[in-house]
Amino acid sequence: MKSLIQRALTAKRESKYIDFKSELDFSKPHSWCEIIKDIIAMANSGGGVIVIGSDNKGKPTGFDPTSLLDTDEAVMTDRIGKYTGVQFDGFTISEHTKAGNRLVLILVEGVTIPIVFVKPGTYAVSDKKQKTAFSAGTVYFRHGSKSEPGNRDDLRKFIERRLEAIRKSWLQGVRKVVKAPPGSRIYTFPPGVEVRESASSDAKAVRIVDDPDAPAYRNLDYDSTHPFRQKEALKEINRILDERATINSYDIQCINRVYGIRNKDNFCHRPKYSSPQYSQEYVSWVIDQYERNKEFFIETRKIDRARRDKNR
Repeated sequence: MKSLIQRALTAKRESKYIDFKSELDFSKPHSWCEIIKDIIAMANSGGGVIVIGSDNKGKPTGFDPTSLLDTDEAVMTDRIGKYTGVQFDGFTISEHTKAGNRLVLILVEGVTIPIVFVKPGTYAVSDKKQKTAFSAGTVYFRHGSKSEPGNRDDLRKFIERRLEAIRKSWLQGVRKVVKAPPGSRIYTFPPGVEVRESASSDAKAVRIVDDPDAPAYRNLDYDSTHPFRQKEALKEINRILDERATINSYDIQCINRVYGIRNKDNFCHRPKYSSPQYSQEYVSWVIDQYERNKEFFIETRKIDRARRDKNR
């Protein structure tokens, strides 16, 4: 994903995976429908990046993204749900700089099942005229630099991408078996079979040891250990802060970048095909940082901005 962001920042033309927009003003009637159309088309096409603040050749337009960055990602997820019936949150809004200009990048993840519009994206262009960005029952994909209704080839390519992802997953499992040391034993169990004590002579033997140097085994349910998506973690943090401070998704992004949160397994789990999940420990850590330093969120924004300015 990082390489795709770098490609988007250096690209000089739009493509299937990169889209440029000179601005995005949600006070204008067409903005929500058009951006949702592009996000869903990219998700159905395997993912991509929407760069806001660049012309069609990738040059910064000088667009001020302040109000856009203040938009809660949860609001966008709800808007997408209004037109698709799916609470799709597989995207991240972040700020970057190019030639001294601020840009907003929307990094969109691919989906495993195509998202279909269930309501038309119709908006007024004048008192007597309306325009439809997408119709109910349509499935949008990226065709070059455009977001358009899908066709047979789009569905074929979607299936091929899913099969390739499954194939790679299986091959990774095969490699682990092939690399197992000589003498290793592999047991397989039918679905629903539990590993538990048994007096049966047919039971497979396993060894339990108290050697702290022995390889550890654990089976984590990440939906339990890391129950929050970004919007849910943000909501929980603001609930605990109880108006002593109020943060938005931009603060979460700054915290994650400055403190390397996505590399800390106890704080963040990154599923292969969906957006990151955060633990209660992460929420508690953020609250603890604020309790120790009431300027934590402000200072983190400054540190993040300084680092990005330095890396321009």
